[in-house]
Amino acid sequence: MLNVYEQIGRNKRRSAIIIAFFIIFVVSVGWIISQALNWGLWGVVLAFLLSGGGSLISYFHGDKIALAMAGAHPIDKNEEFTLYTVVENLSLVSRIPTPKIYVNNERAPNAFACGRDPQHANICVTRGLLNTLNRTELEGVIGHEISHIKNFDTRLFAIVAILIGSISILANFFMRSLYWRDNDRNQGGGIFLILGIILSILSPLIGQLIQLAISRRREFLADAGSAMITRQPQGLINALKKISQNTIPLHSANSATAHFYISNPFNIKGTVRGMAKLFNTHPPIEKRVRELEKMM
Repeated sequence: MLNVYEQIGRNKRRSAIIIAFFIIFVVSVGWIISQALNWGLWGVVLAFLLSGGGSLISYFHGDKIALAMAGAHPIDKNEEFTLYTVVENLSLVSRIPTPKIYVNNERAPNAFACGRDPQHANICVTRGLLNTLNRTELEGVIGHEISHIKNFDTRLFAIVAILIGSISILANFFMRSLYWRDNDRNQGGGIFLILGIILSILSPLIGQLIQLAISRRREFLADAGSAMITRQPQGLINALKKISQNTIPLHSANSATAHFYISNPFNIKGTVRGMAKLFNTHPPIEKRVRELEKMM
């Protein structure tokens, strides 16, 4: 049976493998497309520069955008004493600055963290979560979100967004350049041209699947981190079970912010089936509960 520290170590190793594969994939796509169009390395460099500009905006201001999209408002200790003290106490235990705390008024129980580092972190919970969970269960959820912050998961997601943006830019450049292509200069494109067309069509989908795989793996790591911070895995277990029974849609969530939440906001009870699971931003709650039970 794995203890908390072994579980975290295993998840970190798996995440590192996935990220390394992702980086290799992006570089390979760029190289093949450049070969197909005789760009040399300039096409790849230009694509990364263009995608990086938009990604930097997301990196430095993504938390404000996510909170605005969620319709969240900041709260203080007088408004939500229990929530505020839970965040404050667990932040102290975790040795990070207390994140800014937000609440949105949706009835679906959920929560997310955002911000590029612990010094610029935010935690947002829904009104439905506060109405559904007791203090011990709330501690489990907040411990999960603080683990994301402490482990720099939100920064990791920003880095992955840059890579995803690079893939999209490369694919878009390639498809557009087919219209501008100088046939005399590129007659010998051959196999690289075919590969470029295939990758331009498939790479955004593959990139999205890799992004989801990274997101799912970090959820396991954050669950383990919550158990370590609170010393009560049962609190998060009970919270996840309650959240899994939700039948209310989270209207303020969208595909750009879904991976931030503790539970897939679109996975209303019983709605994810078959191939759709490939595009689920989170592992099944039943599997997360089983992993947490191993730590008890």
